[in-house]
Amino acid sequence: MIKLYGIPNCDTVKRARAWMNEASVTYEFVDFKKSGVPMQELKLWLECLGWDKVLNRNGTTWRKLDDSTRACVVDAASAAELMQAQPSVIKRPVVQWRDGVCTVGFSAELFRERLTG
Repeated sequence: MIKLYGIPNCDTVKRARAWMNEASVTYEFVDFKKSGVPMQELKLWLECLGWDKVLNRNGTTWRKLDDSTRACVVDAASAAELMQAQPSVIKRPVVQWRDGVCTVGFSAELFRERLTG
C-alpha cells in the first residue's frame, strides 16, 4: 500500500492527492498534523532522504521559529526532534511507495515514474 503523508490544506499535498485520485491509484493518506508524525516512519524518511531534504526551511513554520531554535537543528537527531514538535516543518508530501522507496514533494513525472517502474 502506498502511504502519502502530509497536511490536507497544503497546496502541494492537494495536488498530489488529486493526481493520485485522477490516476485511480489506491493509497492511504496520513494527516500528520492530526495524528502526529510516526517516529518509526520519520526515522525511515531521514535515513532514505536525509534530514536536510525532509526539513522545509522555506516554509512559514520554519521562518516563524526563533533564531536559537533554528540554530539548534544541525543533524538528523535535532531535526527529528523539531519535526516531532512541529510537523508543519516537514516538506510535503512524503510518500512511501510500495517498494519501500520514500520521496518528498510532488511532480507528476516523479509519481508516474514511481508507479510505472
